[in-house]
Amino acid sequence: MNQNKYVFAQLVAFIDRNHFNYLARKYSGDRYVKHFTCWNQLLALMFGQLGNRESLRDLITVLEAHESKCYHLGLGRKPIPKTTFATANQSRDYRIFEEFAFYMMDLARSKRATDIFKLKGKVFAFDSTTIPLCLSVFWWAKFRRHKGGVKAFFYLFEKVQDYQVIEPFSFL
Repeated sequence: MNQNKYVFAQLVAFIDRNHFNYLARKYSGDRYVKHFTCWNQLLALMFGQLGNRESLRDLITVLEAHESKCYHLGLGRKPIPKTTFATANQSRDYRIFEEFAFYMMDLARSKRATDIFKLKGKVFAFDSTTIPLCLSVFWWAKFRRHKGGVKAFFYLFEKVQDYQVIEPFSFL
């Protein structure tokens, strides 16, 4: 449901900020900090991860390009200088983020649905999808005269993903 928020801000709403602040206090992460808190650092790192940023410079460039949206994303009102971000990455205790990641994984694990079907016997699942490809790069995946593609098959046997098969797409 759209709440007139950015998707990133909607994702951040699911994160337990109180527990994160507890960890930041436990390891003195925000000690002597005025603007770029541990929370801002976490959100900036998450934004970079979700945006597939490859380096700190790349992340800062994107954040500067979207400076007017940073407040609405939850990153704060002030732009993040590269040196401030690099210093924070270097000097802050990594255990803040490590313990929070383990906490979030435990939370997700506890909310995971188990025994949904309770079927007797063996359970098998099969799924496939078509992935279009450019013929000039993937010449071996010829589908039609000017199209290329592969078929990806996923097999699931008794709740264990056994294997995936990717093969060139063709009509048999």
